[in-house]
Amino acid sequence: MHKLPLTVIGGYLGAGKTTLINRLLSEDHGVRVMVMVNDFGAVNIDAALLKSASGDTIELTNGCVCCTMGADLFLALGDALDRRPRPDHLVIEASGIADPKKIANAARAEPEMTYGGIAVVVDGENFPALSADPQIGEQIRGQVGVADLLIVSKCGAEVPTTLALQLAALSAAPVVAMDALDTVAPLLLSGIEPGRGRGQGAPHGDYVTWSHEGDESYDREALQAKLKAAPEQLYRVKGMIRGAGDEGFEIHKVGPSIEITRGPQPGKTRLVGIGPRGGLSAEEIRDWWEG
Repeated sequence: MHKLPLTVIGGYLGAGKTTLINRLLSEDHGVRVMVMVNDFGAVNIDAALLKSASGDTIELTNGCVCCTMGADLFLALGDALDRRPRPDHLVIEASGIADPKKIANAARAEPEMTYGGIAVVVDGENFPALSADPQIGEQIRGQVGVADLLIVSKCGAEVPTTLALQLAALSAAPVVAMDALDTVAPLLLSGIEPGRGRGQGAPHGDYVTWSHEGDESYDREALQAKLKAAPEQLYRVKGMIRGAGDEGFEIHKVGPSIEITRGPQPGKTRLVGIGPRGGLSAEEIRDWWEG
């Protein structure tokens, strides 16, 4: 039985990790990839690719398998190793506030696995401000420091020179722009050179998490105004919102950036949010949304 290579996808909240995973799952690469993600609902599976779904696992027609990752990492790794046929490659999407090196170290400790490297997605729009933030800056810089490959999102086809210099001061890892990649599978599955990430990572501070489910509905203008009025420290919000008509909305808030797209009308309005605890409380978030 071949050893199972593990690639870890890291990056801060809203950087674009799920976008990268979606691209990997949709490509015709001929590799039996097993992808473990934190939030199943965040991965947009093309209906044409869907072969079967059961419990917390989705099987795709291109041989990929996507499943949710439980709280126990070693149990999740055991599930991947026990799967028959064994996948050719395992990819784990780390939580936005996690140290991806800790997940990668689990592969190093498992004799039936090999280390395939850490790819960290960098938010090209918000990284300069995030890395300088007194609360979370150390954590952001730590994620970059452990990377074997840096993939910059939200910057177009070229990484700005000032950002490239900033990243080079923190890491010896190669830097590529996500939009410049025609395909991501060759890079993620065989193009990462392990050992470029020499940082030690950094512990994350305390975070406030919030979730909501309700029957309320919005039109786009009211929803936009609502999201603009969110507490400043509520960095990441995502979910499905009931619309005033026949369609609903999918929303993503990353820092000051707000994205609202039309989607199927959900049965309920469902939202999740997260932000650093300093200056933010669950009560403040609840008062904002329900007020």
